[in-house]
Amino acid sequence: MRLFIPATLTMLETLLDAGEMPVRSGTAFAATPALIESYAEGDMEEIEHVAFLEAARASLRLLGGELDSGAAHEAHPYRRVVVSADVPDEQLTPRPDLDTAVVRLAGGTVAMADIAAVHVDLAGAVDLVRDAVEAVDRADLGDEDAELTVGDALDVDLAWYDAVELPFLLTLL
Repeated sequence: MRLFIPATLTMLETLLDAGEMPVRSGTAFAATPALIESYAEGDMEEIEHVAFLEAARASLRLLGGELDSGAAHEAHPYRRVVVSADVPDEQLTPRPDLDTAVVRLAGGTVAMADIAAVHVDLAGAVDLVRDAVEAVDRADLGDEDAELTVGDALDVDLAWYDAVELPFLLTLL
């Protein structure tokens, strides 16, 4: 199954250095049966895009956590990252109690060999992402202005990179 894993540039550096990346709480997003069932129309690509956007939103929370703990990427603390990976279905447990797109990855790590692509914000999104990181918790609690701020960041497409480009991406940022 194709997974969409929320991440940060710091996590990508770990992936490159160690050959695997810890997945925060083992949580990722996918086109689960529950997510597919919730859409009367739409092909698999559209449904996977919904899961991808959930991962991009979760990346905002990871960025906020890194900033709070002092572990944020030194040069680029406001770049969302989503890692697309293909893993066997047996390694996944749907978590509809959390959301229709949420899955738990057994083992809590993803290997470099399983990575299909990496998606990263370009420099032009930094201001929107910074504002969204500050607003995401308020948005989750129903603040409409904060939800609009988060939506502005989510409207910006992440750039796509093949997994083999990861070393160059991290060097050239």
